[in-house]
Amino acid sequence: MQQRTALPFPPPSRYIPPMSKTESIRNLKRIPGVGPSLSEDLYRLGFTSVSALADQDPQAMYDRLMELEGCHVDRCVLYVFRCAVYFASETQHDPARLKWWNWKDQS
Repeated sequence: MQQRTALPFPPPSRYIPPMSKTESIRNLKRIPGVGPSLSEDLYRLGFTSVSALADQDPQAMYDRLMELEGCHVDRCVLYVFRCAVYFASETQHDPARLKWWNWKDQS
């Protein structure tokens, strides 16, 4: 009789299957300022949920997106990424900070 080895997964009662792409995109569109296009970009960067963005580096995300695109990406995308990371990282939100244009570079 073969001995069973433990699976690297949690028990079935606690296992939460990964979201489908459609579910991930829908979840990411909950972020203020993120619509269909940016939710696709976030998904391409490997983010499948809002919570996955918590404490990420928006500049690194922006740089990686430019690398994937192979060209310059509008700087406004960086501002949306900053807003998205804030939204994911904080439980209490300042309404003004949920507007991506308030995340522009300081002069």
